Amino acid sequence: MQNVDNLQSILKPNQSITLLKALHILTVDGKLNQDSRRKLKQVYHLVNFIEPLLNSLFASNPNPTLVDHGAGKSYLGFILYDLLLKQHASGQVIGIENRAELIEKSTLLATECGFNRMQFQHLTVEESIHSNALPSQVDIVTALHACNTATDDAIQFGLQKKAQFMVLVPCCQAEVAEALRQHKVESFGKTALSEIWRHPIHTREFGSQITNVLRCLQLEAAGYQVTVTELVGWEHSMKNELIIAKYTGQPRKNAQARLASILNELNLDSMKFRFMQTANT
Repeated sequence: MQNVDNLQSILKPNQSITLLKALHILTVDGKLNQDSRRKLKQVYHLVNFIEPLLNSLFASNPNPTLVDHGAGKSYLGFILYDLLLKQHASGQVIGIENRAELIEKSTLLATECGFNRMQFQHLTVEESIHSNALPSQVDIVTALHACNTATDDAIQFGLQKKAQFMVLVPCCQAEVAEALRQHKVESFGKTALSEIWRHPIHTREFGSQITNVLRCLQLEAAGYQVTVTELVGWEHSMKNELIIAKYTGQPRKNAQARLASILNELNLDSMKFRFMQTANT
């Protein structure tokens, strides 16, 4: 454990210790365990990536909207507000979560902290796209460790809402791996590439890798410039891939064709409905 007095080398300037205690990142007596330290480091690294994006928006838009999809306990949303939005007179953070009890707790905490431009909506993905409670266009979509298809849900939301930026840290990804498993026998006769996922452990790992490749192609086909990097060192988290997408309005010329070709080559035609939805952007 570390005492609050020794946290200054870890905490960001102006970070509210009271907030960190309320989020259970710090204990009630102001201490930080190793699990919480890793969690906080991941969130801080993500904040570092989001800060210049938000600053660029404030330069042209006095009231940017950031939507945190699959918000969970809203660690990211609260810390973003505390560090980046609290200093401004405008701008808002909206957390989307389908667990009502988490929405209630986050709403109460935002009220207690005086975060008046922070709100939480109890909505599914489909509901969030069409809900009147959300603006027709948003500026930044974030998703931190959104499990399995939740990252795809955040992407679809961002596409429909014409987000200027998407900042995504995918977590477990099982859907494509399951499709690879289901069609493994047919794939053996179709392509020698099926050797890549012949063994179960490779199926899982390759499924995760190819999922993010397909996501990047989907974003590029929709007119986004995509950067893929590490969030933090691998010693802190194995779920460490960070996808940053900036809307340019200029689709990569061969992205859609490459996406379709990969799905066909890997016998993943059943995934077309998920990765080729870009028409509404």
